[in-house]
Amino acid sequence: MRAVTQHRLGGPEVLELTEVERPEPYYGEIQVRVRAAGVNPVDPAAREIGLYIGQPPFILGWDVSGVVEKVGIGVTRFKPGDEVFGMPRFPHQAGTHAEYVTAPSRQFARKPASLSHIEAAGLPLCGLTAWQALVDNAELRSGQSVLIHAAAGGIGHLAVQIAKSIGAHVIATASAGKHDFVRGLGADEVIDYKAVDFAAVVKDVDVALTTLSGDYAERSVSVIRDGGVLAQLYYSLRDAEFPEAVARGIRTDFMLVEPDLIGLQGLARLADAGELRVHVAETFPLEDFAKAHEAMEHGSATGKLVLTVD
Repeated sequence: MRAVTQHRLGGPEVLELTEVERPEPYYGEIQVRVRAAGVNPVDPAAREIGLYIGQPPFILGWDVSGVVEKVGIGVTRFKPGDEVFGMPRFPHQAGTHAEYVTAPSRQFARKPASLSHIEAAGLPLCGLTAWQALVDNAELRSGQSVLIHAAAGGIGHLAVQIAKSIGAHVIATASAGKHDFVRGLGADEVIDYKAVDFAAVVKDVDVALTTLSGDYAERSVSVIRDGGVLAQLYYSLRDAEFPEAVARGIRTDFMLVEPDLIGLQGLARLADAGELRVHVAETFPLEDFAKAHEAMEHGSATGKLVLTVD
């Protein structure tokens, strides 16, 4: 099969499209013919510094949507021909930027019927991150308020919709040119972070979600009510503990997304109910992998970047 491989750490130039052995499903695994695969910020980070997966050689990619080709011994949930999507093996190597991938069957769910493979491939990692942060970690409830930073981004645009499906009041930050997009997702209030200090205009939210570095986490603590939750998705030792948060009973734990069948099924239900859509900013054929990485590193995409596999 064709796969995007690398044998040394570095920039997009270290990536190669090569022929490798097709993986075969082990006990409890399925083999999926990849139709599309999402690209996430973690992919360039893994390519450049080996984040989570260590030293090469390896194949990047976690997001995937495709069709079951084979099932391993013991698998009863799927059969060949079933359409599935998932985020297998994270944070270990999954290798979805290839024509085939194998992983445990319970790390996949049936693809939402309402989404194309391209849309479904943009959903798992960012969608599960938002779901686990808001639903599982923060236990966001109807009537509560949530501040979502970078609301037009991959995680942010899905988090806004998940929060609205729960019945929360959503305050979002985004650049001025993306306000209409974010309001279209359901945000109740949108703040231009380039023109306004959110910490000066927001107060007493129940939950804040940030994927951003710098002082965003610390400043977000100042606008959360006593006993609230900061869903922190950017890890920094400097941000391990905030004295103000400790004093006011605010949880600030760093959260790393995990493979999650229940979460995938929840996302699929929202999509098929018309409450969740995946905005795909741009697609790239598998052979344009370097362009996809360059676009991701540019960092201004609205929504998701996706590789397509013929």
